[in-house]
Amino acid sequence: MLASTMLLIAMFCAAVLIKVPYSEMSPGPTYNTLGSQGGQQVITISGHKTYPTSGNLNMVTVEVTNANYRMNLVEAISGWLQHDVAVVPSSTLYQSGQTEQQSEQQNAEEFTASQDSAKAAALSELGIPVGSEVVVSAVVEGTPSVGRLHAGDVIVAVDGTKVTDVTQVAALVTKHQPGQDVVFTVVPPGKSPSSTQQVTIPTAKNPQTGKAYVGIDPGTEHTFPFNININLGDVGGPSAGLMFSLGIIDKLQPTNLTDGKFVAGTGTIDDNGVVGPIGGISMKMIAARAPERSTSSPRRTTAPRRPRRPRPGCG
Repeated sequence: MLASTMLLIAMFCAAVLIKVPYSEMSPGPTYNTLGSQGGQQVITISGHKTYPTSGNLNMVTVEVTNANYRMNLVEAISGWLQHDVAVVPSSTLYQSGQTEQQSEQQNAEEFTASQDSAKAAALSELGIPVGSEVVVSAVVEGTPSVGRLHAGDVIVAVDGTKVTDVTQVAALVTKHQPGQDVVFTVVPPGKSPSSTQQVTIPTAKNPQTGKAYVGIDPGTEHTFPFNININLGDVGGPSAGLMFSLGIIDKLQPTNLTDGKFVAGTGTIDDNGVVGPIGGISMKMIAARAPERSTSSPRRTTAPRRPRRPRPGCG
């Protein structure tokens, strides 16, 4: 008996100490895109006529353990035995070696991109023209653009040539020899289109191609004929797009999409309104069926047993 007891204790201790490459998903809070969060409307529109809405268009989420959290064997087995918890390989949620900071940045970028696509899809569905502009998506550390260009700068021209397509930027820069100056005409984030600035940047030799480069990642953003703001913090991932687009459409046209009913949904959406795959669908179904998870009134998510954060999409 003593030997068996000691062996059992040793096995339990080993199970607690052994870390396994798994993460945990559980139903997260839901957010009514037609309602308010933190004292302000989730979707606000100015510069265009809007219409009253009723009912709910709830965006459902899942909560996942943080990227740097390592479950032990006991926690994994406990999760497998629960009906409202999914234990999945960490590789399905996070890239190999990805830190929590990198994960949060990626989710924030995906969430921002989903909002942009949701606006474009909603306005296109309603026949409202949507424009585009070339912007600085990121500035690479240790390159000539650091301190000169910034993420979000709108690129109007390069060396006086008007830029209308993202591929033009690299083509115009590589016309120079490394060490020569290139002049960017940009509009800083939040400034009016008339507030252009000229920024001179000395090119450097690209270590991969040997050609001139300045060290930026150009990208494309949409421009809209009026202001659409989405106010929702502490959430990341790409799958909020569908419900945001439906919320925008509901506010911009007189027909009540929900007919006053409670509707929950999820899914990515692209600029053309094509809905993509859904991550964590089993957990989101549980969240959709639990009205008490709604966060239409200001409150914080109940502290989970392990470090987690809500994400609309995780797969």
